Amino acid sequence: MSDSVKLMDVAIWRGDATGGAYEHFEVPAQESQTILDVVSWIQQNQDANLTYRYACRVGMCGSCAMMVNGTPRWTCRTHVKKVLDGNKLTVAPLRNLPVIKDLATDMDPFFDKWVEAEGVHHPSKTRDDAIELIDPKSSARVEANTGIECINCSICYAACDTVAGNTDYLGPAALQRSWTLYNDARDADKQGILDAVSGTGGCHNCHSQGSCAVHCPNDLNPMKAIAGLKRATAMSFLKNGR
Repeated sequence: MSDSVKLMDVAIWRGDATGGAYEHFEVPAQESQTILDVVSWIQQNQDANLTYRYACRVGMCGSCAMMVNGTPRWTCRTHVKKVLDGNKLTVAPLRNLPVIKDLATDMDPFFDKWVEAEGVHHPSKTRDDAIELIDPKSSARVEANTGIECINCSICYAACDTVAGNTDYLGPAALQRSWTLYNDARDADKQGILDAVSGTGGCHNCHSQGSCAVHCPNDLNPMKAIAGLKRATAMSFLKNGR
């Protein structure tokens, strides 16, 4: 950020599910300033009615995700100097999700897709059974581990153009979760997972554009997981006719 920049022109989307518009605020530029700092400053100093969501402020919860200059980002980890366009910033609610108010979106559709994708553990044992030992170096466990750092922030969902064009599409995060469970030796319904992700809105709708992998703040690669599901569902169809 240039030392000559004293005030930033910050456009904040204001509105709800029925519509809205951008409202401009002048915000003082400071050192080591994040986008969340900017939004919080506006709420604390210029408009107490501004609605947004955050929690941990250190990139652990993902709840502060918003569109910053058209790109989905964790606002707590995005420094202004990296994204400032001249002296301008644009902050909007995450794409592909219903807006509750201003910068806060309804996450229900995102998590509903997890349920549709069978992204929940299907236990193979009860609490009365001995704990099953898992080889951490097995190929399946290594593959499952590639997606377990997902914190459900919905950045990939907002970045995905397939989600934008197809409301039935399960989305990168849900499909990555399905792939993780499919490779988990402790999951008891692998065929159920494949059936869930091979239908309408499933993994074969992915266009492999890679926006999910490009924008994931945790450097995960949902596109690789989706490719694995495509292979597994194709092999299941050829083997079982389903």
